[in-house]
Amino acid sequence: MTTILDATGAGRPPRHPEKAGRPDTAVQRKPDWIRVKAPTSQGYRETRELMRGLKLSTVCEEAACPNIGECWSQKHATMMIMGDTCTRACSFCNVRTGLPGALDAEEPQRVAEAVARLGLQHVVITSVDRDDLADGGAAHFAAVIQAIRAASPGTTIEVLTPDFLRKDGALETVIAARPDVFNHNLETVPRLYLPVRPGARYFHSLRLLQRAKELDPAGFTKSGLMVGLGEAREEVMQVMDDLRSAGVDFLTIGQYLQPTRKHAALDRFWTPEEFAGLKATAEAKGFLLVSATPLTRSSYHADADFARLQAARRAAAARAPS
Repeated sequence: MTTILDATGAGRPPRHPEKAGRPDTAVQRKPDWIRVKAPTSQGYRETRELMRGLKLSTVCEEAACPNIGECWSQKHATMMIMGDTCTRACSFCNVRTGLPGALDAEEPQRVAEAVARLGLQHVVITSVDRDDLADGGAAHFAAVIQAIRAASPGTTIEVLTPDFLRKDGALETVIAARPDVFNHNLETVPRLYLPVRPGARYFHSLRLLQRAKELDPAGFTKSGLMVGLGEAREEVMQVMDDLRSAGVDFLTIGQYLQPTRKHAALDRFWTPEEFAGLKATAEAKGFLLVSATPLTRSSYHADADFARLQAARRAAAARAPS
């Protein structure tokens, strides 16, 4: 099991103080189809050293992604901007929670340097939630996009943003910077929002995605779900319908993995066959692209998926009546 423990380190507060009083829940043994090897490759070590040297956080490490060994061995890293501390306390997430520090004005340039040094053709930029900022960090997202464009004009950019709840004008700021893909994850079905994503609102997140498409119809929109938290298949299919109504192009679905005994309990592991069924259903509902496997995460194979997304749009345009 890949887990970042609740160590304080250098006098830092506990990683998840809001979960300290929660009862322990059993962490289920992973089935064979979801186990991954520990990262040991030279490429992994070089990517880690680059992130350390530029003082950048990655969601790969902070969220304990099971794919970190594979992705980093290929020099693919997802930068997590605006610090490593989130103002939300989602019960599924392993990112540190608490009061973040001030924004680092030099971070956009360091992210751009990392993208250039890694030679990325496609990069995913995500962030912690920053409810403490007037714009939720939207201007910082825009600054990162602009810095990458200047340093690596051939690199396509995908942003995975917070929900910008009660941050008027924030989405418009991000979209004005023209990311190639705007991603915001719904994460779970509406019924489970209170226990799983208590600081968020399902229909606000849905509207955010719809508004992103309205602001930039030529851009791609994307969202992701986890399964294994107790949702019913019919609920997942309803979320698919909601996302299609919002014009979302690309859907990712992956297995929830419980980070620690204090996090939301895992209900069950969905089988590879069930994921294949979800993929087929979502494709039939009209998404341009669907990735649904136990190990699927928002930025997993994002570079290859972006190429497929472009190809799917071209194919759809060719089929449309003239």
